[in-house]
Amino acid sequence: MPPIPQFAKHRQPVLLGAAAAAIATGVAVYAYARRKLHPPLPTVPHVDLPRYAGLWYEVARLPTRFEKGCQHVTAEYKLRPDGKVAVRNTCHKEGLEGPVETATAVARATDATNARLKVQFFWPFEGDYWILDLDLADYQYALVGEPGRKNLWLLSRAPHLERNRRDRLVARAKELGFPVENLIYTPQPEAVN
Repeated sequence: MPPIPQFAKHRQPVLLGAAAAAIATGVAVYAYARRKLHPPLPTVPHVDLPRYAGLWYEVARLPTRFEKGCQHVTAEYKLRPDGKVAVRNTCHKEGLEGPVETATAVARATDATNARLKVQFFWPFEGDYWILDLDLADYQYALVGEPGRKNLWLLSRAPHLERNRRDRLVARAKELGFPVENLIYTPQPEAVN
């Protein structure tokens, strides 16, 4: 094999950096274009964060890499003194009584409605958490998504949501442009101690 010319040795890191930058730009352009494919995503007019705090059960979700194999999924929100929200997500892997995995994050409202939040599981990355539908009377169920329509969650204060309410939330998500045909209905225990 002939020796690599000296100038080629110095160009490799530059070429790799340029390739990485091109890929990152492509991903950003794709994400921006995906957002523009859909009309603006409406949220509920206002969320009372102290009432929203507490334990929620995941009724259904669109598939996500980080929830692969998860059952008996819950999310717990606690208001912090600084006005942000502490988040603790729990998943039982591969069964209702399977090994428990947890993830913690911090969320912050991005406007006065408190319906549009940014959630940060690890710095510096934040994700959108928009409350699209909510039982404003009792805060017993919620529909949560993000503008790209890639992530969607149906949440309930009880492990199981009445079928007619669940169907109404799924229909609402479909109206908003979410691919509800891909929903995973999350197994939850019959009775929670």
